[in-house]
Amino acid sequence: MEEKPKEIVIPKEDAVFWLDKNGIWHNENGKFQHKKIIDYFHACIAKDQDGFYLTQERDNIREKVYFPYEETAYFVFEVIKEKEITLVLNTKKQIKLKPKSLFIKNDSLYMSIGDDCIKFSEHALVKISDMLEYEKDRYFIRVKHRRYEIKKV
Repeated sequence: MEEKPKEIVIPKEDAVFWLDKNGIWHNENGKFQHKKIIDYFHACIAKDQDGFYLTQERDNIREKVYFPYEETAYFVFEVIKEKEITLVLNTKKQIKLKPKSLFIKNDSLYMSIGDDCIKFSEHALVKISDMLEYEKDRYFIRVKHRRYEIKKV
């Protein structure tokens, strides 16, 4: 019978890295530079009742590190425009665009999904910019010949 790994939990106050409001990882030395490490950190993001964390297992030890973040830990990094509009998150998860769930807060675009919100990166905004409209101080998105108002929070 395989032994269950020992779990070490590090609270976010003790984490040595954090995620900024643009989805960029930092530590005391500044922004992370290595793409493989950045991609690995994003792909490892998970959430439980205590918050967002990263986890890894090695030598029969499971390390779970809760980390601080600004605004949200989920970001749209890529947009795939096919029959459906698919959002690719920083975690590599793919979800459908839900126009009725979009909102603007502090001049940034978000989509709510359950209790969480996902912030659109600058790159993702550029990818959907041809779908966005502005009229009389109101924002809209046009998807499949329908126009949805984007609410402001």
